[in-house]
Amino acid sequence: MASDRSNSGDYTGPLRRLLLAVLFLLLAAVFLLWRIDSPRVERFRAQITDTLVPNLDWAMAPVTGTVNLLRDFQSYQRLVEQNQELRSELRQMQAWKEAALQLEQENARLLDLNKVRLDPRLTFITGVVLADSGSPFRQSVLLNVGARDGLVDGWATMDGIGLVGRISGVAENTSRVILLTDATSRIPATIQPSGQRAIVAGDNSIAPPIDFLENPDLIRPGDRVISSGDGGVFPAGLLIGQVAADPGGRLRVRLAADYERLEFLRVLRHYGTESVTDTARVITPTGPLNDSAEVATE
Repeated sequence: MASDRSNSGDYTGPLRRLLLAVLFLLLAAVFLLWRIDSPRVERFRAQITDTLVPNLDWAMAPVTGTVNLLRDFQSYQRLVEQNQELRSELRQMQAWKEAALQLEQENARLLDLNKVRLDPRLTFITGVVLADSGSPFRQSVLLNVGARDGLVDGWATMDGIGLVGRISGVAENTSRVILLTDATSRIPATIQPSGQRAIVAGDNSIAPPIDFLENPDLIRPGDRVISSGDGGVFPAGLLIGQVAADPGGRLRVRLAADYERLEFLRVLRHYGTESVTDTARVITPTGPLNDSAEVATE
């Protein structure tokens, strides 16, 4: 038994070394073949590649199928998420549509009931905001309309929703608007529905305080603040904002105008109210019948 083991070991060692030598020579031959830049060798490499590579498609088929399956699954997930987002947006749009229809009907009823006659003198001109002062002590903006457009100091400016400020300084092609938040701004206002008169005084903050209230107990947060028209500078009824209370309990105005995006301002042409000198003519209109009645009375 011992002699058999020694004989097998004597054959195994040389055979293993022979196989390693052959493998080394084969690899060296392949390396040299692949490094040679001969056109004949290049054609031989191309033939080997054409022969082996197409036959490996069956080996790559499972990998390719798995990759395509993962891509299809990810695409399906994205489609499901987009579908859910579209359904949510559709529900929101339907709610907005219903709200718009209700507001349109309410507006039509109010216009039909009120029969309001607007002042034909109260026209407006729109200007573009050119620059902002950007100073913590001065709140103003510059418009691209001026004296050539007929602007006058004191006219009110709005952003389409709420009162922004007043014209203070008119040049030929530009004008400066003092904002309601400026420390020099003082606007007579009326608070609805209580009808309290007050002054909206700017203090360089985004929410100017309310001063000189007759009865603060009648004021509640959320009440509308509009211009009163006192002094004849601003027309009455311009929306300023809503009443709000700061942490200290002081009443302030949450402005309706969007001061973060002042791009276009509407300047209201307001020439003031006509002064009344003869109260009798306001009550009794003048005419030939009234004149004859006055003569007969005399």
